[in-house]
Amino acid sequence: MQLKFWTIVAGFLAIAGPGSAATITVKNESGEPLAQVMVTRNHVERPAQNLSDDGYTPHAVTNQTATSVTRFTNALGQVKFSDVPDAVTYRARAQGYVDATFASTEDEVVLNAMTSDQLVASYPSNVWLSQMTFGGDIELKKHFQLNCAFCHQQASAFMRNERTIDQWLAVFERMNGYGARLANDDQENIAELLQKEYRELREHPEVIPQPRTWEPHLSSVDITEWPIGDGFSQMHDFLLHPNGHVYVGDNLFDRIYEIDPDTGDYTVYKVPHPESAQVGGILGNRFTVFPKMHNYMGVHSFAYSRKDGHIFITPSMQQALLEFNPDTKEFTTHWMPEGFYPHTIRVDQKDRVWFTLAVSSQVAMFDRSNGEFSFYDLPARGFKEGFIISALPLIFWMDPENRPIPDPDRDGNGLPMPYGIDVAPDGIIWTARLYANDLARIDPETDEVTMIDFPYQGPRRLRIDAQGNLWIVAFQDSLLVKYDPKQNVFTDYELPVINEIPYSLNIDKKRNVVWVTGNQSDTLLSFDIATEAWKVYPLPRQRFFTRDIEISEDDGAVYTTNSHFPTWQSEGGEPTLLRLAPLEEEVIHKAED
Repeated sequence: MQLKFWTIVAGFLAIAGPGSAATITVKNESGEPLAQVMVTRNHVERPAQNLSDDGYTPHAVTNQTATSVTRFTNALGQVKFSDVPDAVTYRARAQGYVDATFASTEDEVVLNAMTSDQLVASYPSNVWLSQMTFGGDIELKKHFQLNCAFCHQQASAFMRNERTIDQWLAVFERMNGYGARLANDDQENIAELLQKEYRELREHPEVIPQPRTWEPHLSSVDITEWPIGDGFSQMHDFLLHPNGHVYVGDNLFDRIYEIDPDTGDYTVYKVPHPESAQVGGILGNRFTVFPKMHNYMGVHSFAYSRKDGHIFITPSMQQALLEFNPDTKEFTTHWMPEGFYPHTIRVDQKDRVWFTLAVSSQVAMFDRSNGEFSFYDLPARGFKEGFIISALPLIFWMDPENRPIPDPDRDGNGLPMPYGIDVAPDGIIWTARLYANDLARIDPETDEVTMIDFPYQGPRRLRIDAQGNLWIVAFQDSLLVKYDPKQNVFTDYELPVINEIPYSLNIDKKRNVVWVTGNQSDTLLSFDIATEAWKVYPLPRQRFFTRDIEISEDDGAVYTTNSHFPTWQSEGGEPTLLRLAPLEEEVIHKAED
């Protein structure tokens, strides 16, 4: 007997108590093995949970979520799961094949090919959106994407349904009330184009291009999901903390989810608010059509202090900064004397907390040593914008029902919107203004503010690598952009999927990899800085919309949350925390004569 050895990438991530291993082989109707099949393991029954607080976990109560695990078949059509709980089911999903759900007792499954109609319906939103021309007006399409694709996917099955012109206009009015800035002068035209071009795509789906093919590197990863919240939640930003827990903020219900990835246990902490606070905070209640809402503060972005581990959170609907002690579970609210819409947040090397103020076009700094705030005003682009920004204290003094709101236009006049922010290795603070298409450089030692034109459209979130280079997503230009501040040089990189609208990114500084959100294509995208090579990782749920990325320094695992708004449009109808991690290698010995 002769032994033949080969390596099959498999995993050792235990999500429950000890159990049996399962090796599943996936084939097509001809009996041929299928590689790169996404196989997801789910629990048959979920753990009992205390959801007595309006359908949510009460304050300081611990529940356990039902963890799901996804892996991809190798070249032999095989996928292995270790430590399998007793009662599980599997779903197999492959490009061009109908999903199959089967019991844990089956070790082989056959997938049936899709019909042509099923095939095009299964395509992610980005390929449908790629064929929307907006009458050949590319700038109009970019304006639409900037304002209508930062909460949910466009061209999804929900969006491309037949609507009348008036129905589209009603949608625009509601979305602008939520925070979009779709220009008044363009709305009638856009409504007509959406009705016309969506109808043409439904009637002629053969023009839709195929999405990117899933590739062999997928067999070396493990995807774990932890469902939290419900169909009304919005799991916005989050934080991977050095204590091993992940802290996720439900923006619409002012809750912090403290999740233990090792056990699936999670504890919820409700953010306190003043008794006089109203739903919607100082912005007013913009979500009156929602069945339930609890966003008095508006949990937004997270950062932690490397000095004591305290977590700092921006409450976008108040003039404040939140501090959470993960040891005592106590919240502290630091009230600000000025500034509107605290947004993205970072902590610098001197333990100072920096964050953008999106509406008032400022950057704030909270000095923990004396408890004082400093504010950096970013310049207006013209007289009109300067007048609007200077009038904000008066505008916000008025009742939300009676506030004058500037008419939105394509340039975002009055709302340059400082958005992403990060701290460079040399201590310089960098931020990007989404509507102004520029960058701000702040020197904390001199308080000097320098503005730099961004030669692309839609600089949303940014991160800085170990060499001091800025990496920025150009939202409506569908680009990853690097800025070298030493050379004052921009370099752009096309994304590996068409018509993607990247929201955020993060950098694995240890492995020199940039990770980008693939919000239209249900993916995460990785870019190797040294080789300039992309890899694409499809995610287990359709309409998976991500706003933030965290990376484990230890093993390079990537975390994100499904933050599609409304969540009920996402497959499964609930948000999840997701981890994409590398698998360890297992050598399988096979004996042959």
